[in-house]
Amino acid sequence: MSETPSTPTRAQIEADLCAILTDMTADWDLEHDQPISGQTRLMADLAFESIDVVQLVVAIEGHFKKRQMHFENLLMVDGRYVQELQVWQIAEFLEGALAS
Repeated sequence: MSETPSTPTRAQIEADLCAILTDMTADWDLEHDQPISGQTRLMADLAFESIDVVQLVVAIEGHFKKRQMHFENLLMVDGRYVQELQVWQIAEFLEGALAS
């Protein structure tokens, strides 16, 4: 009998996100010299632009091997794109998306 893989915990998801972001930004010339954590802001701390958000979504889908997680629910509020995201917010969103 094969087991279905368990859904990762929010702490595991956040740690994976930090690793993905660290890898993505390794060769960027950033003023932010702190390790990436749950409090890290994508736009203000990591100087993310819209194309970087798209690349992050692709990296997340590849890492967690799940597509169609409806990132629009994270990236848009009232029909407008959010101005800032913190790593913990993405982890919270992914916790629900990966469980469904």
